Amino acid sequence: MLLGMVLANRPWLLAAGLKSALVAALATGAIATIEPTVWLLAASLSGWRLAVATIASIAIVITWIVIDGGLWGRPEDGSAQARERSRLYNTSTLLTLTVGVVICYLALYAVNLARALFVLDPAVMGDSLGTSFGYVDLFVLTWFVASVATIGGALGTGLESDEAIRAAAYSKREEDRRARLAGEPA
Repeated sequence: MLLGMVLANRPWLLAAGLKSALVAALATGAIATIEPTVWLLAASLSGWRLAVATIASIAIVITWIVIDGGLWGRPEDGSAQARERSRLYNTSTLLTLTVGVVICYLALYAVNLARALFVLDPAVMGDSLGTSFGYVDLFVLTWFVASVATIGGALGTGLESDEAIRAAAYSKREEDRRARLAGEPA
């Protein structure tokens, strides 16, 4: 049932529903990609620190969307059935957002990698920073930039209305819930 709820929410469309977040993430990535300080930071991070940055950025975005959009449901009453239903809805919300944000993260990685490969020359970067840079370093830079851009996207969700956040996160389930509340057949 939980998987069906998540699939009904269409998490792969999350970014399309949060246009301000998408624009903020793309802009953050564009600026970070050409910033020499970011190049140095990315080069200095080990693989485990990059992985932690990835996980932290995804968790921050999910947490921010839940808080900013008021997506955390509370049981209508104290009954066990209401608490279980609330847990189910909250779990499906978290899973939907996790899948959606991970997809966004991967898309940001791909866009920023294409941008880096097109715009940056590792030899020029190395000369500028006084160290050696290669094309492998662009993949590492892009990994770090995707994490930074994801945080930028979280800031962009602050420009979205609560309705836009709910529509992006819930899709069909939210439509059904609104129809029930309005007394219309779902």
